Amino acid sequence: MNPPGRVLVRAGDGGILPGELANRDPAVFPDPDRLDLTRAARHHQAFGGGPHHCVGRPLARLGLQVVLPALFRRIPALRPAEELDRIPFNYDALIDGLHALPVTW
Repeated sequence: MNPPGRVLVRAGDGGILPGELANRDPAVFPDPDRLDLTRAARHHQAFGGGPHHCVGRPLARLGLQVVLPALFRRIPALRPAEELDRIPFNYDALIDGLHALPVTW
């Protein structure tokens, strides 16, 4: 019998974990429920792990490294038009994200 809240997983057992559970350990990701684009997070599971890496990962990384800095250089006053806690988040899709991100400058 396993202690409450624990499940024994034996070698060779399979499992499927929802993506929403990844990157939630506060010992690894400080304040994991807060969006922090400047967080120096390493070893996250945003694009899968091991042999299951997303094939779009290099393109997404390039977009983040090239496009976002260029955007903020061209429009340095760019900022959300709403308070962050008022921006609707999409939790009902295969990939979570924002429904919309209204901005102003």
